[in-house]
Amino acid sequence: MSDREKLLIDLKRYIPFDSHEKEMVGKVISLIENTPDCFHKNCFPAHITANAWIIDNGLTHLLFTHHKKLNKWLQLGGHADGEENLVNVAAREALEESGLKSVQLASPGMQLAGSGIFDVDIHEIPARKDTPAHYHYDVRYLFKVDKDEPLIVSDESHDLKWLYITEVPQYNNDRSILRMLLKSSSISSTY
Repeated sequence: MSDREKLLIDLKRYIPFDSHEKEMVGKVISLIENTPDCFHKNCFPAHITANAWIIDNGLTHLLFTHHKKLNKWLQLGGHADGEENLVNVAAREALEESGLKSVQLASPGMQLAGSGIFDVDIHEIPARKDTPAHYHYDVRYLFKVDKDEPLIVSDESHDLKWLYITEVPQYNNDRSILRMLLKSSSISSTY
């Protein structure tokens, strides 16, 4: 079974948090099924991306990056660059953007939806230089890490910061961030 086929199975098994996320999951599935080059960043008007929602082992802090191009505090992640195994993409992006070597995919029981996927989102990226405005069809995975491990700020970021779960809305209160925050709070109260 190819990574693309496995991802489609995972997306179809994924249990969305609400009707808005359910709609986005359907659109992501459609893009993957109908667009052969959707894992490449030059696929417009939309392409697949992967993100790492990183929580510390104590389940109290989340790692955020102050993204240079977007000038926003966000979770780590980025383009698939043709790779169809999005867990690997999210882990690679976490390493590249933070220097964290101990990043581990959270156990399936912590994923809430049983597919390994933690969240799905679609968001618009504004036009820049020679790149038109487009959409990131984002598949997100939950990773755990030792927050005492040193962080290395990449060229893509202004800063990295561990935020208490309750601090996150002060840095970013976008709908998808708040949705993942609710999921994280549920995990924190369960484990």
